[in-house]
Amino acid sequence: MLAAAWGGNEFTPLLVMYREVSGLSDVTVDALLAAYVFGIVPALLLGGPLSDRYGRRPLLLPAAPISLIGSLVLAMGEQSAVVLALGRVLCGVALGLVMAVGTTWVKELSDIAARAGADIDASAGARRAGLALTFGFLIGAGVAAALAQWGPWPTHSAYALHALLALATGLWLLRVPETRPRESAPTQRLLDDLKVPAIAHRRFLRVVVPVAPWVFGTAASAYAIMPALMMEQAGDRAIAFAGALTVVGLGCGVGIQVLGRIIDTQHSARASVIAMSLVTVGMGIGALAATRLDFPTVFLAAIVLGAGYGLALVASLSEVQRIARPDDLAGLTAVYYSLTYIGFFAPVVLAALSVRWTYPQMFLGGLVIALVCLLTVAFAWRAHLPTGEPDREV
Repeated sequence: MLAAAWGGNEFTPLLVMYREVSGLSDVTVDALLAAYVFGIVPALLLGGPLSDRYGRRPLLLPAAPISLIGSLVLAMGEQSAVVLALGRVLCGVALGLVMAVGTTWVKELSDIAARAGADIDASAGARRAGLALTFGFLIGAGVAAALAQWGPWPTHSAYALHALLALATGLWLLRVPETRPRESAPTQRLLDDLKVPAIAHRRFLRVVVPVAPWVFGTAASAYAIMPALMMEQAGDRAIAFAGALTVVGLGCGVGIQVLGRIIDTQHSARASVIAMSLVTVGMGIGALAATRLDFPTVFLAAIVLGAGYGLALVASLSEVQRIARPDDLAGLTAVYYSLTYIGFFAPVVLAALSVRWTYPQMFLGGLVIALVCLLTVAFAWRAHLPTGEPDREV
């Protein structure tokens, strides 16, 4: 999971580099950032339910070679938006598989350990999966930025390193025990396996859906939009600055995920409400940072937005794992992650809208939308709980 997330996010701090060496427009570069969503979403929606039928291993093993090939394609695409887009889609396919299948596999392995007597709480699976992904996003971006800024072959070395990592972790994955054996005689059609009835669960609709797009919406705001606004101020260290901003934001995401065990509870939407509060405040600081364009305010925005990302990810994932039944856990996880990646279109949408509105104005618009989502989740504080708590409004 960490290796695929590394490959998915190593491109992000290099956006500044591609603006300089490839002559691509801001809208095109931001569209390339979002291009891997077109690989992630199909892999999520198909990989999760198919792993319920065929097992976790057969669906996750291809992720490593696909991620490896994606990095090699990106290494060859310096001057071609089409080649870069293809590489991004391949990295997205690998990431989609690990997010849907890997998250479920980690949850099941954690449950097995708990039943064997390990001191593991019910949210350990979600927390471990969230940390693996976030560490991958963080380390991949930091290493790629450092290599592009100071290393040899700036448009190639980061991808070559990741290809080696994908190869090593793919071989390591062969040792992981299967948790869901292949169905010998499926009782329903494959098309029926792709249906996820839990999508209609009212807590999913009222607590998970309003938070999900903000997971990567806040992350993209912190480490894709802010570095682009600060290119002039960062000067010839723009790539390193983009990497530092990514590491700071995601580092705060990791930090708050470690506290997730304390914040999250199965008795209310406390973690989701706190996450959306951070997102709302982060949008406000983002508007201030986009106005002032100074380093302290920009880093403060990255800190708050990163914390909002981290808590929103683990809070909603915990809700999903409580709502889902064993037979549709992978499917509902896939739907959830698909919703989170709507947020990755924020940079390209804002770049396109910047001809009409300023970035401070658009961040303030984001603040208003985030506040609406916060109130929506807050009004469902204890409603429709799947844990046997009273189904009541508060």
